[in-house]
Amino acid sequence: MTADIELKMDQIQVSEMDNNVYLLHDDTEGLLIDAAADPDAITAMAERAGVSINYVLTTHRHADHVGALVAVLERTGATHLASFLDAPALPAKVDVELDHGDIIDFAGHELPVFVLRGHTPGGAGVAVRIDGVPHLFVGDSLFPGGLGKTHSEGDFARLFKDVKDRIFDVYRDDSVVHPGHGDSTMLGEERPKLDEWWERRW
Repeated sequence: MTADIELKMDQIQVSEMDNNVYLLHDDTEGLLIDAAADPDAITAMAERAGVSINYVLTTHRHADHVGALVAVLERTGATHLASFLDAPALPAKVDVELDHGDIIDFAGHELPVFVLRGHTPGGAGVAVRIDGVPHLFVGDSLFPGGLGKTHSEGDFARLFKDVKDRIFDVYRDDSVVHPGHGDSTMLGEERPKLDEWWERRW
């Protein structure tokens, strides 16, 4: 059942690496995506929105995405969500380990989970409908102009296949892609570049 209240999104950038921290919320509940750094700035974002942080989704295990994780979880008592593949390397206990195809029930909305393998063993992303448009939170697996960094041919091939099969083949062109760093983009902007990415291997 879909909730009557549409979800909203707030965003800040933190750290010298310009990590994006996203807050999905209705009028009372918040789901934070990546407690990357600066817990004071993160809790201030929730206070400005007038909501509590009830859930924290960690997209992947890299240190620049978890710098404030322990502090935010301690301050808020939030439920911690992450991919089962990256969970063992995270600095805080994962309360709910996610697999591809799982659903996060949040504020009366059902949010589909996708797992993208290659940048790390398995990063967790989530799709959220805002104002009727899909918004995809992809961690560091997809950016404007290319895929996230990989360290081997096998990792690149795995990430390319997951991004193609689990994002481009599922979501429409006006879907907004929110990466872990930098600017957002749209699937329709990136779709024509897939063959180029495959050829250049990044």
